[in-house]
Amino acid sequence: MWTRQWLQRRQSQGAYPNLCHELGVEDQQGFQNFSRFAPDQFQKLLEMVTPLIQRQNTNFRDCISPGERLMVTLRFLATGESFQSLSYMFRIGCSTIRKFVPDTCRAIHRVLAEKYFKESLGKKTANIPRPAPLPRSDRMTPFCIVADEAFPLKPYLQKPYARRGLTTEQRIFYYRLSRARRVVENAFGILVNRWRVFLTTINLEPAIVEELVLACCALHNYLREECGELYHVPLIDREGPDHGFEPGTWRQDPSVSQAALPSSTNPTQQAKQTRETLTQYFNSEAGAVHWQWDKI
Repeated sequence: MWTRQWLQRRQSQGAYPNLCHELGVEDQQGFQNFSRFAPDQFQKLLEMVTPLIQRQNTNFRDCISPGERLMVTLRFLATGESFQSLSYMFRIGCSTIRKFVPDTCRAIHRVLAEKYFKESLGKKTANIPRPAPLPRSDRMTPFCIVADEAFPLKPYLQKPYARRGLTTEQRIFYYRLSRARRVVENAFGILVNRWRVFLTTINLEPAIVEELVLACCALHNYLREECGELYHVPLIDREGPDHGFEPGTWRQDPSVSQAALPSSTNPTQQAKQTRETLTQYFNSEAGAVHWQWDKI
């Protein structure tokens, strides 16, 4: 069977048996930068996924080892490098990488989900609750996702008013929404800081992208619990004693803020009414916080 000669030198010159081995022995920080895992944690994860990604050798060629499959997948998630670039680095065929990366992502999610992924998310039962009264109020309001200007205003998704000519009440809404949105921004910022595939255009089928996202979320939770020092406090936004905003270090990466976002569309009347209800609530005695007037 014909194959490119340089691919046959994978064991002698490929990145996994050479560069990755050297980093693991001589430069553990370099290994961690390369794969996002310390060598011992990589081995622990490898032991978990090996039964799911192990393949048999054939009479024609040796299979790609579980270690190579896992390392290539982690490198793809960590950098967003193209499969072609990874093919040259690891000396594995591009079409082969395209086949086993989704399988490895699926295996990662499967072995980590039970312990490191919230049950409601893993079972897809985290449904948005039905509308309910706002705290200390009888106003029935839908639960909402918070978003920025790039997203369309929906009854279930709230975004700021256009920034020109805002009233005091609208500026209060803007502050309260922005404050709530920091939770989302930090979650995505930390995820992207570790798994930079989300800064690229992912040219894969939607079903495969879903597996990729689930794998990254499971890996994120795994690393937080097993290697908590990776998520040091300065990485995350903080709120000072006067409720002032202290940005986390992830915001210093300009590429994070340049991630592609959907275009906004015209909102419905119901969506506008929900935003107006929340605006009135945040400016009322029931919904105001005492420091908000100093932040606009």
